[in-house]
Amino acid sequence: MISIRQRDPDLLAIARRYAAAPHTWPTPVCYDPVQRWYSRLAVADDHEVWALSWLPGQGTDLHDHGGSSGAFLVVSGVLTEETVGGGVLRPHRLAAGAGRRFGPRHVHLVTNRGDEPAVSVHVYRPALRRMTRYHLADGRLRVAEVAEAGVAW
Repeated sequence: MISIRQRDPDLLAIARRYAAAPHTWPTPVCYDPVQRWYSRLAVADDHEVWALSWLPGQGTDLHDHGGSSGAFLVVSGVLTEETVGGGVLRPHRLAAGAGRRFGPRHVHLVTNRGDEPAVSVHVYRPALRRMTRYHLADGRLRVAEVAEAGVAW
């Protein structure tokens, strides 16, 4: 008998499904001028889904996802994702409808550099349990903090 491994779900496709139906989200999008707003939309056995809002100038620190793979999709507005390449940050502009898949070792920062608010949907497999924040110094990543789920978010 041949065993066929069930294919892992496409996390970006899951993000697209949620992005297409914001009216089904358990909470409406909010915009907080003090800090980025986020809300977990769903949790399943093998993944979780979050919505985030970004006012102009809001962004993340340089971080990983604690070994989780993921994807995110820009629902509205424009976000800039920066990844480390050759010891420097390399920006990638993502407009509404654009998305990105990433593996368990992905390190990035995301910022709204535009003039309009932005909303994005993020999917992680497995669910986030920790995130490590980094500083980039002399072309090398240095751990700044390890944040735990249930404590930091």
